Amino acid sequence: MSAARAPDLTVEEIRKLALPLSAHVLYGEGLLARSISWTTVIHPEDDITSKSVQRGELILIASLTNPPKAHSDTELIQWSERVGASAVVFCGLVGASALAEARTCKLPVLSLPEDTRIRDVEKSIVGLLVNRKGNIERRGTQIYRQLTQISSRNEGMDALIGAMARLTKKTVILQDKRLRPISHKLQPSIIGLWDDVELFLKKQDNLPVELHDRHRVVEVDPPVLMQALPVSGVARLVAPVITKSIGRGCLSIIGLESDLDEVDQLVCEHGAAACALEMAKQKAVNETEKRLRGTFLDRLLLGDVSMQEAVRQGERFSHDMARTHVAIVLSWRGGGNPSLRRLETTANAIIAAQEAAALVWTREKEGEVVVFHATDFEDPIDHSLALSNAFSDEIGQQFPQSPVAIGLGQVARDVGAWRSSYRDAVQAMELAERLHTDIPLFIGDLGVYQLILSLSDRKRLSEFCEQTLGALTEYDMRQNADLIKTLEAYFTCHGNLSQTAESLIVHRNTLLYRMNRINEIAGIDLSRPETRLALHLALTIRRLLTLA
Repeated sequence: MSAARAPDLTVEEIRKLALPLSAHVLYGEGLLARSISWTTVIHPEDDITSKSVQRGELILIASLTNPPKAHSDTELIQWSERVGASAVVFCGLVGASALAEARTCKLPVLSLPEDTRIRDVEKSIVGLLVNRKGNIERRGTQIYRQLTQISSRNEGMDALIGAMARLTKKTVILQDKRLRPISHKLQPSIIGLWDDVELFLKKQDNLPVELHDRHRVVEVDPPVLMQALPVSGVARLVAPVITKSIGRGCLSIIGLESDLDEVDQLVCEHGAAACALEMAKQKAVNETEKRLRGTFLDRLLLGDVSMQEAVRQGERFSHDMARTHVAIVLSWRGGGNPSLRRLETTANAIIAAQEAAALVWTREKEGEVVVFHATDFEDPIDHSLALSNAFSDEIGQQFPQSPVAIGLGQVARDVGAWRSSYRDAVQAMELAERLHTDIPLFIGDLGVYQLILSLSDRKRLSEFCEQTLGALTEYDMRQNADLIKTLEAYFTCHGNLSQTAESLIVHRNTLLYRMNRINEIAGIDLSRPETRLALHLALTIRRLLTLA
């Protein structure tokens, strides 16, 4: 008694459940809903006139092993159409004339790599036709094995995501733990909707609640979740990417909710596992490169690297060592803080977000993270201060209970000056620690800070602040105004009114009105150099007295 047959499957279901991931549809994307009754293997050297097949079969054309061919690809297409085949699968390349004939016959044509073992494919299809449920489990194993083979061949994350997109015919996106996209492959049908979908995916609150705790996602059951998206009829399957029992990101397969099926769930589940392996491998590579970079930079700070070697090593790290640089040193203040690794990760994230060029490494023994920022040639300090302020802001948001000290060194126009720039940055960072401030300090400003700190008469300093700024401070408190803030921005922008207005996000006329009010209320004349010096000193003393 023959085995009971399952209901007929479609060409698309056979493609997704039985064919290798490397299968491509050469013609007939819109014809894959045809039913498959059985499958037959045809060898190009066979005499097809003697072959007996039933209608609705999937014809598998093996690669040529014993030349010459008995029939051309075009003749095989014509024969398949005459016997009522639902689709044809070739191993290897298919000629243009054969594809033209397929279009004429309206016969779907798929291709597999030439070295595909066609009997294994036939066995997989027959198993699916006879026992769909049992084959689904085997298919999951096949998907995982084929995806991990992509990783073992070092084809990269984009190749993994591309393979998943080809198999599912849906949009696939991999995001890291902060939901920043690592790799994605869009399908044409979703391109017009992608901006809205991507905005939704990037918001942490929109992640399914089961995936919020990175340390418990390993307990999520089922491992793949379905979630509706803010576009009518569109949904995603999402699975956590887990390494060492911690969530490192998530993999999503996006399409029409009615089209997401069990194969998409298999791809999402096993794809997330394959992505975890690729991420772990990439992390190991990055750690090795980081150690090599750290060793090189430590040697550079010892003055043990020539310009020629520095340029050569910079090319290895894809970094232009000949650019103008500024050293930035970061360190946690006090005890009980997160690891230096967290500090380094945060700095790297800001650098990546701003598309800045920088070399970053952690000096564990010194308890610091060092950043050599390839800064702007014309305005180096302001650009490096802007990056440092971004570090401070982000660290303050992520670790509000863990203060940081940040120092900047002098400009290094060549590699020989990196060592002194680093030493300057350490000195500035140490002063920031002493002042208990998260505000990045530039070595060029240390002179006035140290002078003020050396003055032991706090009462006289407070009186000077009150005498110079008291009227403005009182006005701000009474009128809920921003004259002190305006004055600080004015000095930060070196007296440039346009830049000051831009930094305060006010119209230039509004700024001019405020500057006039400062002159009137304080009874001063900002056009006088002595007045500007007194105000700038008073603002600096005010800040230091507040921090001390």
